[in-house]
Amino acid sequence: MIIAAIDIGSNAARLLINEVKTQQKEPEFIKLNLLRIPLRLGMDVFTMGKIGTEREKMVLDSMKIFSDLMKIYNVEHYRACATSAMRDAANGQEIIKNVKEISGIDIEIISGDEEATLIYENHVAEGLDKNFAYLYVDVGGGSTELTFYENGKMMYERSFNIGTIRLLNDLVTEDNWKEMKEEIKANIVSKKPIVAIGSGGNINKVFSLSKTKDGKPMSASYLKKAYKEFAGLTIDERMTQYNLREDRADVLVHALKIYNNVMSWSDISRIFVPKISVADGLIHNIYGKLHVNK
Repeated sequence: MIIAAIDIGSNAARLLINEVKTQQKEPEFIKLNLLRIPLRLGMDVFTMGKIGTEREKMVLDSMKIFSDLMKIYNVEHYRACATSAMRDAANGQEIIKNVKEISGIDIEIISGDEEATLIYENHVAEGLDKNFAYLYVDVGGGSTELTFYENGKMMYERSFNIGTIRLLNDLVTEDNWKEMKEEIKANIVSKKPIVAIGSGGNINKVFSLSKTKDGKPMSASYLKKAYKEFAGLTIDERMTQYNLREDRADVLVHALKIYNNVMSWSDISRIFVPKISVADGLIHNIYGKLHVNK
């Protein structure tokens, strides 16, 4: 079975195509292709309130490419979701209609809580030590999703309008930070030690730069050190010294600030980075629904 997921975020749009093999007891998800296009919708939406003409054309062109790729791979089932930027865009519904006409792709706008749930759909914590509680932290361009998981149950989920593109445009207020801090202090509590699970392109990049072995956690102290290191460099210096694309180099510091604050306020000292994303969660969500309906 070939399944595809499209995640249209505030920073980039991603198409993930997976083959799901079900010979074994547990389904095996094999990545066939992952395409990322840095649309940066949040740069328009969070400053102008809508998606501008140039970026709208980028969306339409990208979805046409995604549609063609899905045909080439004989995708049987797909789900396309848009998050924070499309949620806030005054012309979001109009663009969704145009995408449908041009590419045939149906895009649904999902809430921040649904976005958090999709990260949880990866079920990473189920394979981890039950002596710990886990906080999923997904940092995007427009929002940060937190999902708290303990004793096999989701205890708390919340989406905050604090993201890297918003920070880049100086659109996150002290009140936004205060709200997040108070929510974390009130809800991310456990008698067990709490460990973070990070997702998103920025934390994946930091993890690869840290030279941490797969399956091992990064320390909170390393993230603080990385933040100071990157904050002291210009965007050009980050690109040159760390071989980063510009659309990663300009937001990485902001992502680290979010992770550092979340981990500090929840007294978390370690973070696992299992390379999961909203797109991966969508794949699991599609497969889960198909499996239930059999």
